[in-house]
Amino acid sequence: MMTPERTAKLIQTLNRRQPDLTVITDQVHKPRNIAALVRTCDAVGIPNIHTVTPKEGYQFNGTTRGSDRWVKTQNHASCDDAIAMVKSQGMKVYAAHFSERAVDYRSVDYSQPCAILMGAEKHGVSEAAAEQADEHILIPMMGMVGSLNVSTAAGIILVEAQNQRLQAGMYEQSRLSESEHRDTLFEWSFPDLAEFCHNKGLEYPLLDETLALSDAPAWYQAVRDGSAVKRLW
Repeated sequence: MMTPERTAKLIQTLNRRQPDLTVITDQVHKPRNIAALVRTCDAVGIPNIHTVTPKEGYQFNGTTRGSDRWVKTQNHASCDDAIAMVKSQGMKVYAAHFSERAVDYRSVDYSQPCAILMGAEKHGVSEAAAEQADEHILIPMMGMVGSLNVSTAAGIILVEAQNQRLQAGMYEQSRLSESEHRDTLFEWSFPDLAEFCHNKGLEYPLLDETLALSDAPAWYQAVRDGSAVKRLW
């Protein structure tokens, strides 16, 4: 049984999630950078990120020493696909990209639905992806080096996004839909059972206020006799 403290922590964390803030990685291939990005996304309340499969080298497999349990990763074959998806959800795209139209990263509005587009360290954001971005943003550099590590840069930008959203009161109440809140809470509480339900095409069983199965014997019996509620995942 989950402790009251653990229950409260899960619900509090979920209530601060920002469904209209995300990150897109344009062929970022180093596993340590992806892991750091996922960890930072969790820290600022981002529930989902989008990765684009590198043409060569490492492909993210969703394992980031635990952070992937709290942040869902959706992989795309191209950056075009990732950008099209977030724009279909009403998000603007802010590309961390040096160009003539680039502005200081602190000058854009992160309180509106938006996706932060980050490129790989060597090549940065691709020109094709940069053309589709609504804004180009940059972090002013005061030293000899011309750019930061991608995970470090993303962290700086996301903390600014967090600060703007804090000032706008966007962390003060749950912003997830009722169904997404319920599903995510179940997946966080019972990850193995959630995977079982996905594999078997079953609806998640109900939880009580302590995040225990509300009627575990009845649900397991329904699974055995085939009467459990189905769901297409």
